[in-house]
Amino acid sequence: MSNTGSDTPLVMEAVRRSYRTDAGSLDVLTAIDLTLRAGEIVALVAPSGSGKSTLLHLAGLLDRPDGGRVMMDGRDAGALPDNARTAIRRDRVGFVYQFHHLLAEFTALENIVLPQMIAGVSRRAAEARGQDLLAAFGLGHRVKHLPGKLSGGEQQRVAIARALANKPGVLLADEPTGNLDTKTADIVFNELLSAVRGQRVAALIATHNPDLAARMDRRVTLEGGRLIDLP
Repeated sequence: MSNTGSDTPLVMEAVRRSYRTDAGSLDVLTAIDLTLRAGEIVALVAPSGSGKSTLLHLAGLLDRPDGGRVMMDGRDAGALPDNARTAIRRDRVGFVYQFHHLLAEFTALENIVLPQMIAGVSRRAAEARGQDLLAAFGLGHRVKHLPGKLSGGEQQRVAIARALANKPGVLLADEPTGNLDTKTADIVFNELLSAVRGQRVAALIATHNPDLAARMDRRVTLEGGRLIDLP
């Protein structure tokens, strides 16, 4: 991996994405330029329908752009075949959603172990990593609990720990505390910021909460299909 790639894990250059509708072509993103640096946490503050989810899907290699480049660790991921994109997504990108999407039949620890084992990590090493992450999120006593036995805040902590399990270079989060009450959201968000900064992950976090956005390194919004820096 080049130094450029590791210092700037994600770079989007003139990225475009449109969709076909009954009324014709709908241009959602027209020219997205974004650089995420290692250890930087960027707030994406954008109204519903502005293309926020489309942007996150492109950044996370879940979708391909119609134009422009999505550079992951210095490589043009848009030009890679699907299997290579899947490998990058598995090894280098962590996702956190508003709803935790934990596997209900597996314990908190197993939910963090599984993605590591899929990536080729031994069970022993994966369990050690999972226990360390759960302890860091104050869940050392919950490792054997099924998601249904955890509170909403605890479930989301497990989801964040799972997203960080494979030591990603990039973390993408879509309203990660949007399903939590204000007090719990504040606690979980503090833990998320601490973990991301501690591991020097480049993070793009979509949120409607101005208080949370203000605590990140910088804020951007979507306007007319472009990213605009907010003061």
